[in-house]
Amino acid sequence: MSFLPSVSVIVPIYNGESDLPALLECLNAQTYSNFECLLIDNNSNDRTAELLKAAESDRIRVFNQSQIQSSYAARNLGIQNAIGEILAFTDADCRPEANWLTDLIQPFSDPAVGLVAGEIKALPGNTVLEQYADRQETLSQKHTLNHPFCAYGQTANLAIRLEAFKQIGLFRPYLTTGGDADICWRILRETAWKLQFAESAIVRHRHRTTLAELQSQWRRYGRSNRYLHELHGVDLMREPNFSEYRYRLMRWMLKELPIASLKLLAGKANLVDLINTPIGLLCLQARTEGQRQAKLSDEARTIESLPIPASQS
Repeated sequence: MSFLPSVSVIVPIYNGESDLPALLECLNAQTYSNFECLLIDNNSNDRTAELLKAAESDRIRVFNQSQIQSSYAARNLGIQNAIGEILAFTDADCRPEANWLTDLIQPFSDPAVGLVAGEIKALPGNTVLEQYADRQETLSQKHTLNHPFCAYGQTANLAIRLEAFKQIGLFRPYLTTGGDADICWRILRETAWKLQFAESAIVRHRHRTTLAELQSQWRRYGRSNRYLHELHGVDLMREPNFSEYRYRLMRWMLKELPIASLKLLAGKANLVDLINTPIGLLCLQARTEGQRQAKLSDEARTIESLPIPASQS
């Protein structure tokens, strides 16, 4: 590889005790050579701090963001201490494949590219809910890259030039969801930088295993809708009414369920096919609740700036 810009991998971590060993193994297995890792503990109350201290090395640096409980504030601390010209983001519960950085960084060889999104795929899962989410490709960047308002990449697998942050500022530190869309839209709509998709740069992520976790995920999507509406004027999701829910349930019981049951008996379907519609409706209701109940605080509108080094001021 002749294109080897310096890269800083930034990972916010909150109560990551169970995830850290596998994450560190993945980061240490990267085929890309010119990178550092900044791991930011966001006020964890498990053994995260202990594990991070043991993991420190020439390549891995550890920081603590205990003042603001937000993954975006933690990422900002990483950005402010990074030495790389390109900043790559992922999360503690993600598992980057060995060629992740190699494939994620190559599009930056085009000097017009300021952001690159890699693909997010599921870790192996056996529960019905994991299989449902995998079939829907819930986490895939293909959804966000085709957003009707403006494309964006999720911070589970996203790289951004440091120069772009210098132009538009950092993440909104008090925002609790939607910050990945916000940062990408500010860069794409306020500067000339372009976004590219690196489909072969793969990060694997766990799907939710319980109904409570799945509903919490979709309520967060609803809150994100509301926040991005307030910040960027994005259209709110239309909230379905009772008649629409009733129609879809009746259609499922009278048509979809009998057909799926026959296919299941014939070995041509599985349990996910039987309950696909009810799960989808529960997710839709959770997203509706999240959007309806969310309220963006004035504090969450704040954009943190990137300090200019004294040598450059």
